Amino acid sequence: MAEKEALILDMDPGIDDAVALSIALTHSEFDLKLLTGVAGNVSVEKTTANLLKLEEFFGRTDIPVAMGAKAPLKREFKDASYIHGESGMPGYDFPALTHQPITKDAIEAMVEVLDNAEQAMTIVATGAYTNIALLLQQHPEVKPKIKRLILMGGSLSGGNVSSVAEFNVFTDPDAADIVFQSGLDITMIGLDVTLKALLSNQSIKDIAKMGEVGAMISGVMTAYNDAEGDGKPMHDVNTILYLLHPEFFTVEDHMIYVITEGPAIGGTISDFQDRWSSGQKNSHVAVDIDAKAFEDWFLTEIPKMNAAKAANQ
Repeated sequence: MAEKEALILDMDPGIDDAVALSIALTHSEFDLKLLTGVAGNVSVEKTTANLLKLEEFFGRTDIPVAMGAKAPLKREFKDASYIHGESGMPGYDFPALTHQPITKDAIEAMVEVLDNAEQAMTIVATGAYTNIALLLQQHPEVKPKIKRLILMGGSLSGGNVSSVAEFNVFTDPDAADIVFQSGLDITMIGLDVTLKALLSNQSIKDIAKMGEVGAMISGVMTAYNDAEGDGKPMHDVNTILYLLHPEFFTVEDHMIYVITEGPAIGGTISDFQDRWSSGQKNSHVAVDIDAKAFEDWFLTEIPKMNAAKAANQ
């Protein structure tokens, strides 16, 4: 039996984060060591509470949850509650919480987990990268313990909060700049693929009939105020899919620069013409996806999630 992949998930649930975490919490190939919340789609207090709600829903309160940054490094915090609702996770009536975050903040908790890891670990970040940037600034000694960063964010083909900027990078471009300059092994999964990886409106209705997990996911997806064509984009789910099925993606190596000021702030720019980077690359960038394979895969995961939830009760 293959060894499970040890993961730290840094998130801002948020509806698509919630669905990504639902798969990660229940999948046999992952060993989740830590969940950390960051301000992004909603406040860090709400994103952290949503991590706890999902842990309790799936019977996975064994995984520590730590609260992270309340605001971007330099900019005023502006959430996306107009997309994700005031709570960040509407559409399903989660019970009142019965457990709390650990007392360590997200940075301390990540350092402890990385220090104690026998092998270098993967970090998946699906919100603003503030926590990751603070980790790298305050504890550069842990970099050898980070095997790779899988990031949802960025775009080579236009933005969703401005003509060039994707939300996670736009929320804290200074943090994103630190991360992309870190020298770590980075995979950027941005709007170039996530706007193609849709869950159709019909599938969202069908999922509602697939047990308790299906009802929850259908409920939050129905409340999700983000649409593309005849469906809804599952942005953050693509990070989990990439870990499981990288063959679904077309990936290219690029030199990514993050714009930190001016009208293009939050843009992730590739030096396509090799004008500035002398042939160097700092990121693996997903540029295409098999959209049908994505949706087919997702629908097959719902029964597995139901089974894992039942086994954890």
